[in-house]
Amino acid sequence: MTEKVLDAAGIVKSFGGTVALDHVSITLARGEIHALVGENGSGKSTLVKVLSGVFPPDAGLLRSGGRQMTFADPSDAQRAGIRAVYQEDDLIASLSLSRNLFLGRAPRNRLGLIQHSRMKERAAEILPAFGVHSDVRRPLGALDDGARKLVAVARAIIAGAQLVIMDEPTASMGPTDIESLFAAIDAYRAEGGSVLLVSHRLPELEELSDRITVLREGRVAHTGPADRIDRRTLISVMLGRRPTLAVPAPAGPPETPTAPPYLRAIGLTRRHALSDVSIELREGEVVGLGGLLGAGRTETAKAIAGALPLDSGEVTVAGAPLRKRSITGAIRAGVGLLPENRTAEGIVPTLSVRDNIALAALPRLSTFGVLSNARIDQVVDTFMRRLQIKAHSPHQKAGELSGGNQQKVLLARWLATHPKVLLLDEPTRGVDIGAKAELADLLDELAVNGLAILLISSDLEELVNSCDRVVVLRDGAVITELIGRGITEEGIISAMVSAG
Repeated sequence: MTEKVLDAAGIVKSFGGTVALDHVSITLARGEIHALVGENGSGKSTLVKVLSGVFPPDAGLLRSGGRQMTFADPSDAQRAGIRAVYQEDDLIASLSLSRNLFLGRAPRNRLGLIQHSRMKERAAEILPAFGVHSDVRRPLGALDDGARKLVAVARAIIAGAQLVIMDEPTASMGPTDIESLFAAIDAYRAEGGSVLLVSHRLPELEELSDRITVLREGRVAHTGPADRIDRRTLISVMLGRRPTLAVPAPAGPPETPTAPPYLRAIGLTRRHALSDVSIELREGEVVGLGGLLGAGRTETAKAIAGALPLDSGEVTVAGAPLRKRSITGAIRAGVGLLPENRTAEGIVPTLSVRDNIALAALPRLSTFGVLSNARIDQVVDTFMRRLQIKAHSPHQKAGELSGGNQQKVLLARWLATHPKVLLLDEPTRGVDIGAKAELADLLDELAVNGLAILLISSDLEELVNSCDRVVVLRDGAVITELIGRGITEEGIISAMVSAG
């Protein structure tokens, strides 16, 4: 019989009157990669926090090696061999890579003093195996998000954990970092380590997982071998209904856009970020922006929206140049930006859903500087219904919503300004597959109604299915533009790695 590293039986967890986990059971065998999936609000995050010692369960048992365990805090779970790598890491940006790698476990001499030279030597030996090749003396904050996540994974594995829980580990990673992560996971599994992998990226689940457990509304909806459930069935179980999967129309000959561009960005240039980037958007058109991390996708969107100063370049909307290079000027011209990091740059978690939605539209919801609560309530009610935002009430704090509903709140904020152009930076990153499908349908509806949409996405399937054209960036410059039959995953990848 395969040894169980963790056996969670009948776990119950409630917050106030809300049941987050309703008798959830899950087991992890030694050397197993076990995927945990489900819609936002399904209970995944709560289960992860119970298993890692953040929350005590209200009922149920945790066992390892036949022994019952109780965790008062995460340190108890770590002593039991369970470590978690969360979507937002708990490392310290100002400390060096070596200090972060051995955070809380620094080698010491007989006098209890930290052996800095030994720590650096060990870090220099360990980190390359995880795809991190930077000087270990560099501060962690100098690395991009993907490399930081690899350091966090390395820290958990070298601490001697039997089980590492990884919550959306690839959300901020480019292809190279993902390959490094997968190689590290394979090596860890070969040594008997187990991984509980929380991810919304189905191809990752298919490639890595031995078993899959699906949570829905705080209960286990399915658990079983990964190779015995196809993607369509998996999606159906997650959603609790048969999803409508779009069937692509037969490819026709490439069509050259004939309508005049509503937005034109010409020669956007910023040192070390953008080099002569030019993009056009037409009403009713969805244009994708593809490229590897660091290609300049986010910088392009921020430059258009007036959030990134430029050395040179021009943006025109409806034929009129944006002379005032500012966010306010762009909003007045009908340009809205949904940022990549909704937590740091978008949602205001302590404000209500109502206040978050109304934030950008306040000038037009006031008369002579006096706000109209009735008009605000009307706008908020309209967009909460239209976007099917799930909240107890408009007065619930936005920070209490699931990721997918927070993203809808941000989208409602911009729609309330009646924009003509929407710049969407990774709008479906970190949201569940149900919210992802709803957002895709909404984008189609908005385009049909005449909005010009720039869609930045690391999900190639999303670009292929949603876009009329795809502009591919590399090193801050436009490499190519794909249209018609050229909009394929293979075509986008080829463009990303081409020399231009």
